Formats: sequence, structure tokens, C-alpha cells
Amino acid sequence: MIVGFNFESSLKSLRSSLTEKDIGGNVDLQVFTLSTITKATDSFSSSNKLGEGGFGSVYKGKLLNGEEIAVKRLSQSSGQGMQESKNEVTLIAKLQHRNLVRLLGYCFHKKEKMLVYEYLPNKGLD
Repeated sequence: MIVGFNFESSLKSLRSSLTEKDIGGNVDLQVFTLSTITKATDSFSSSNKLGEGGFGSVYKGKLLNGEEIAVKRLSQSSGQGMQESKNEVTLIAKLQHRNLVRLLGYCFHKKEKMLVYEYLPNKGLD
């Protein structure tokens, strides 16, 4: 628990502030192209796979500028639609805190939905 942070109250106010506007208008996040993420993860190579969960897989990547990233590639069978994905990105971006892994950006390309996080060594995302 984060001291001095009322999660329920913040979540309620964020939900009520979410609109159907494009994510770019709501938060300050980088929009990544599919080709940038594909290059960074070596085409989602199994050697770069950090883990897998119910909503998809996470891959380690390295951008052309040398920055290491973690890419959460949402499973196409998760049933999460584009609007739900946009709302999730907006919510995560607004809940950024120094004790939470930082969301750097996202990539939505046709049926591909990916979240780009800062990379934390030792395969940890907590």
C-alpha cells in the first residue's frame, strides 16, 4: 500500500474522467509503431520472452537509442476490445507512481495491442 494514496477514490475519479477521446489527448505517452517494437524484440523472439500470463506475453526489447523496454503483447483471444484497451492505458498512465513500473507508451495496430513499460532487471515487474 502506498502511504497517503487513496486508491479507491482515485480510481473512481479517473473512471468518471475517462472519455472516448484518443489516448494521445488524455495522457503523455509515446505511440510506438509495430515495426519499432518488432525490431526491438527481435520479432518477439522466444529468447526475449520474460513471461506469460492470462492476458498475454511480456518480451524484453531494446530500442534504437539503447533504452531497454518490456513489451506486454496482449493476447488477441483475451476478448479485450480497442476501447477497453484505450481506457486501460489511460488509467495506468494516470496512476504512475515512483513505486510502480513506468508505462512508457503503447502500440495499437489492427488487432495487435501492446503496452511498453520501462525494463526492470531480474525479470521483475513489481
